[in-house]
Amino acid sequence: MTFTALGINHKTAPVALREKVAFTPDSLVGALASLKEQVGVEESVIVSTCNRTEIYINGGEGADTLFAWLADFHNVAREDIEQNSYLYQHDDVVRHVMRVASGLDSLILGEPQILGQVKQAFSDAKHSGTVGTEFERLFQHTFSVAKKVRTETEIGANAVSVAFAAVQLAKHIFSALPKRSVLLVGAGETIELVAQHLKEQGVQRLAVANRTVARAEALARSLNAEVLTLSQLPEHLKDFDIVISSTASQLPLIGKGMVEKALKQRRNMPVFLVDLAVPRDIESQVNELSDAYLYTVDDLQHIVKQNLASREVAAREAEQMIAEQVTQFSSWKKSQQTIDLVRQYRQKGMQSRDELLARAMHQLADGRAADEVVKELSYKLTNALMHGPTRVLREAAQKNDVALTQWLGDAMDLAPPKQEK
Repeated sequence: MTFTALGINHKTAPVALREKVAFTPDSLVGALASLKEQVGVEESVIVSTCNRTEIYINGGEGADTLFAWLADFHNVAREDIEQNSYLYQHDDVVRHVMRVASGLDSLILGEPQILGQVKQAFSDAKHSGTVGTEFERLFQHTFSVAKKVRTETEIGANAVSVAFAAVQLAKHIFSALPKRSVLLVGAGETIELVAQHLKEQGVQRLAVANRTVARAEALARSLNAEVLTLSQLPEHLKDFDIVISSTASQLPLIGKGMVEKALKQRRNMPVFLVDLAVPRDIESQVNELSDAYLYTVDDLQHIVKQNLASREVAAREAEQMIAEQVTQFSSWKKSQQTIDLVRQYRQKGMQSRDELLARAMHQLADGRAADEVVKELSYKLTNALMHGPTRVLREAAQKNDVALTQWLGDAMDLAPPKQEK
């Protein structure tokens, strides 16, 4: 069987096209069934996320049919798909799916979410009955490789977004992060990302302060957090170990005096502050206070840049690991082909035996002499079993293929031909 992968992702297509070819959970089962029926594939898995749609198939009528099927299924012009997609076959499919699951093909290098998404896609396909022996082996091997890349390289060890970097810094300063109280100033996309990372780290006490209270309440509901107005900041700043701010204010919201007062009320227990806003939300002079640790977006960008460089090094290590695993999988696949040939050969031999035996039994029942029946049976069975090997030996000899002739002779335990003197 031939592995084929057809994909469209953030590198090859704009959002408008990616949205058109995405599969919803409701349409996925029908799509897998349609692939089997219309394209004639033996196995199929569809990975569909906000950044990519990829169709993995085993067998089928070829790439041309797959392009036509995807265009027809989503009612999209075929040329749009062909001009904004990529196609892999054979070992390139194995390499690609391993790279995808390991986060090497993601918008953010090394991001971990894609592995879970590929696992879910595989699970959906398996429940739909479109996963057989080869895809079972391929995807389980892929998950094993992705785990190996995660544990044996630094591909996901360092933050590569300012939101994640802010939380990672907080984790370094306060070892027991879940026990710390956090104040988020602002309610935009950046703060939402910060909040998500904080919840993943197990932070229990969160508060959201924003100029628009309704916006703060909307975010707070999803976090089970408190709500403050900006005017309440001076009064409540003392209650928080970590302050992360990102607003569109043109003037600083948190000044040196406000932080100094809060530190006195906290009896000089340290405060970690992160200013992700441009212009600044927190006065730079806060850094002059001995128990205040202030980081700006520029500080975090520098960390992110260093971390990206570190991930690039890890990615090169991961690529080497994947190359080795592709070779390993390819060897397994070839061994399966050999096993299949052996199985076919044995089945063919047994079929000849059964047919000839049935004929002999019928002749005996008709009263034909037993010795004649046995002689005919042995003659025909010998011819049936010898026909294929004899033909290949003859062809090898005619082509003067010494290596093949010798190999066949060894395989059939034949004495080497005598050399002419």
